[in-house]
Amino acid sequence: MKYILILAMIAPMISGQFYTQTEQKGQSEKTKQMEQITPNGYTTFKVSDNVAMYKVTFKNQYKMNVAGHLFIPKNLDQNKKHSAIIVGHPMGAVKEQSANVYAANMAERGFVTLSVDLSFWGESEGEPRNAVAPDIYSEDFSAAVDFLGTRPFVDRNRIGIIGVCGSGSFVISAAKIDPRMKAIATVSMYDMGAANRNALNHSQTLEQRKKLIAEAAEQRYAEFTGGETKYTGGTVHKLDENTHPIQREFYEFYRTPRGEYTPKGGSPELTTHPTLSSNTKFMNFYPFNDIETISPRPMLFITGDQAHSKEFSEDAYKRAAEPKELVIVPNAGHVDLYDKTDLIPFDKLEGFFKTNLK
Repeated sequence: MKYILILAMIAPMISGQFYTQTEQKGQSEKTKQMEQITPNGYTTFKVSDNVAMYKVTFKNQYKMNVAGHLFIPKNLDQNKKHSAIIVGHPMGAVKEQSANVYAANMAERGFVTLSVDLSFWGESEGEPRNAVAPDIYSEDFSAAVDFLGTRPFVDRNRIGIIGVCGSGSFVISAAKIDPRMKAIATVSMYDMGAANRNALNHSQTLEQRKKLIAEAAEQRYAEFTGGETKYTGGTVHKLDENTHPIQREFYEFYRTPRGEYTPKGGSPELTTHPTLSSNTKFMNFYPFNDIETISPRPMLFITGDQAHSKEFSEDAYKRAAEPKELVIVPNAGHVDLYDKTDLIPFDKLEGFFKTNLK
């Protein structure tokens, strides 16, 4: 009787393990396929002929499909294991824009690179579209490590990460609890939590913050009862004499051929705009808390000397433990470092990752 009872207790465990192993095997089999694509139509800039580009999809821990572009140097020996870098796009953007600029250029320098669409954005899954979910955004980067670390041509102990603008804060959040990210770099970083709580240079009062929170909370009632989804923030769609200089800076990238991109199934009217009812999730996002615990993994913070967002990189650098470095690019604004390859310090990034992903 005792043996029957023990078997009865063990059977569900064995069954569960078998299901998990089968599911994991299925996930591995599904992600083995890489669809090679031409950069035409998938980037807002020219990709070197020395780099092959692939469309990939993998699941995050919440079983949501995350879409990515994998860049591999054409002369890379795929029978050996190599270092790799994940790249995250600015908040409200998609991989086809600045993330691909960094991924393609770093691939040309010898790295396997992967740019991703954050959940709820671009080609990645998530409803409603353009929802704010910073914890899931951070999870997407860990899922990208899962994907790269199981490729036969990637050394899972040599994976680094680059976060551009808002993704800078998401990769820091991810790296704090994922030691597989061996070297972390941010460019033109926005702390999306501080930016929403306090605005730039702490220019937003507590009363103004509470007003935003109240509007978002009221909008939840409207959407819960079937009302129209409302959007907030993002980049303006036209300029006038009253347009703020920072909005003009974003407009020049997101609303002109320089960087404009509307993902399949999206609309130009909604690109860059998060949903109003979810945007307050950033109020509870504190990515720089415990940033010092990332040490001894190295961190590199890159910002422009004229960047309106410089305060966030300086704050992160001050809080981080060694090894760390702050690079301030002369004559560069915030958006300049999205795509202006003559200003982006690619030599510095190459040296940083080659040194720390040995």
